[in-house]
Amino acid sequence: MIAAKQKLIVTELEEGTGASIAVALDNDGLRSAMRIWFADLEERHGPVASIRPHGLKGHRVQLSFGNYSGDTIRQIQQASEEDVQLARALVASIDPSVSLVFGARSLEDWLVLDGNFLIDATIRHEISADEDDSVSRSCREVIVPLMAAMAELIGYDVVQDEVPLDEPAFEGGLKPAVVNRRERNPRNRLLCIRLHGERCTACGLEPQGRYHAAGGIIEVHHLEPLASLSSSKPYDPATELVPLCPNCHRAVHTRRPVPWSIEELKQIMDEASGC
Repeated sequence: MIAAKQKLIVTELEEGTGASIAVALDNDGLRSAMRIWFADLEERHGPVASIRPHGLKGHRVQLSFGNYSGDTIRQIQQASEEDVQLARALVASIDPSVSLVFGARSLEDWLVLDGNFLIDATIRHEISADEDDSVSRSCREVIVPLMAAMAELIGYDVVQDEVPLDEPAFEGGLKPAVVNRRERNPRNRLLCIRLHGERCTACGLEPQGRYHAAGGIIEVHHLEPLASLSSSKPYDPATELVPLCPNCHRAVHTRRPVPWSIEELKQIMDEASGC
């Protein structure tokens, strides 16, 4: 039953989007659903996703807007072209096996124009829709990219006071803090990992496979160092960001100010191993 999955859903979505998530059970219909929204916007004022069982081995996910979301929609309509493209890329990263319907628009040109905006998705599993693994997969593969896309359009920027090497970003703009720092967009990290997977581009290690529950430690590396930028620029996660394990990420940055390239690091490792 979806009602028993509340904690699982919140955990998956907060880890995936970097935003605070609120949920509520919806018993309106033949099968119960869970409604999901950004906690600080409240359900009526922003995008709302829902997940409900669909058949024995599927889930139906819908994303729409609350009845009083006019201010949020106007904010979305002012999103930059870079934000729109990243939001579309996040949605496009959903596996092609998932059925996605955007009303009259397509995957490539959808826009949030008014409160009638709706995305309808159906995902099928190999096991029962009631299993934790099925619910987790629906969250990770469908709801996370949908809600992350909305967060990008709304303008959520999760920027930590101390930015570690593995926090990528909407890149390069100096932001006043205790010290100046480069702004970093967590949706770039999400999309990089969705596009490239969690295997290190340099050494091939997949931390999740080796460390299991402790393996969520893959980091994201900018092929063009942030420190070399003189002004803000959007990064393309498909071509300008790559996943690295913590060891390889630290290794490429042992050379300053210009880090080792991935090819140079591979050559160093080959020489060290006698290949």
